[in-house]
Amino acid sequence: MLKIGLTGGIGSGKSEVSKRLAARGAVVIDADKIAREVVEPGTPGLARVVATFGEEVLHRDGSLNREKLGAIVFADPDRLAALNAIVHPLVGERVADLQSQADAGAIVVYDVPLLAENRLAPMYDVVIVVDAADEVRIARLAEHRGMPEQDAKARIAAQATRQERLAVADIVIDNEGDLDDLEVKVSQVWDDLVTRSGRG
Repeated sequence: MLKIGLTGGIGSGKSEVSKRLAARGAVVIDADKIAREVVEPGTPGLARVVATFGEEVLHRDGSLNREKLGAIVFADPDRLAALNAIVHPLVGERVADLQSQADAGAIVVYDVPLLAENRLAPMYDVVIVVDAADEVRIARLAEHRGMPEQDAKARIAAQATRQERLAVADIVIDNEGDLDDLEVKVSQVWDDLVTRSGRG
């Protein structure tokens, strides 16, 4: 099993790369998706979030109001640390469970947004960083998510710098071009991973 850590700042196109690797046969474990699952209504994770942050982080239907919670934690490193202390162990358990289900020869891609921030690079055989300049990412966040420039800059500032991410990379996918350009790059990276895994 070849373990790949895939990361990239918000707006870098990491999810697009992850989707394309999955289409080629990678087993993708998406930490963000799992992080959402572990705080769904009725989960112990959501109960802990409410105990820490109060009922105001809930929608009327009892589901988590991510915007409200995001506004609280992105403005306060201590509150962010408190949230991470609840969510990360739960995500870790679920990831271990999914990993145990993959077959021995699999190329397993862990989609981990905060890989650099949490110093997780040593956990993987290969770290892939999807990279794009901050101004490109800000423009994408405005275009695809309707995010105001101020919010986009705050999200980028809350994450690792480009330099910190690139410092842990074994492979860098430069994603400032269009999707056709990205497709070619992902194809090359996949061939490389297949070779490294011994399947090629």
